[in-house]
Amino acid sequence: MSSNDGPGPELSRNLIYLLKHAHLRMAELTTKALTPYGIDGRELGVLLALTGREPTSQQQAAQRLGIDRTTMVAMLDALEAKGLVSRHPDAEDRRRNVVELTDAGKDTLRQAVKATDDAEREFLARLTPQAAEQLRNSLQTIVIRPNG
Repeated sequence: MSSNDGPGPELSRNLIYLLKHAHLRMAELTTKALTPYGIDGRELGVLLALTGREPTSQQQAAQRLGIDRTTMVAMLDALEAKGLVSRHPDAEDRRRNVVELTDAGKDTLRQAVKATDDAEREFLARLTPQAAEQLRNSLQTIVIRPNG
């Protein structure tokens, strides 16, 4: 490896560069982990947004994920075609579509979460457990706004 390989000292401390390449590496590991389950990282996000809660509307799920309604509808169409979610009109408000995980969706979610947990462990393997937790906590502080 020559001295011209790698990012160099200017980039190696640049936060944008570091975050971008960390994201690319995590995305690569996640894609590999999810491939056997026929979903991608965005679809996993939708499944996670729908789990552990009472049935939710398409609009509520989109708000939780910070995506627009049109994108959410397309993602739910894809997940519904895969048999992972079902939509039906809300019994109390027929204008509102309720989205729920199917049994296959719950099973896929369980397996996909285990696979992505393994991918996260691989991603963080060069850090101590304490440093990995500090990284996660620091990113939560930056990304998740209070009351947001």
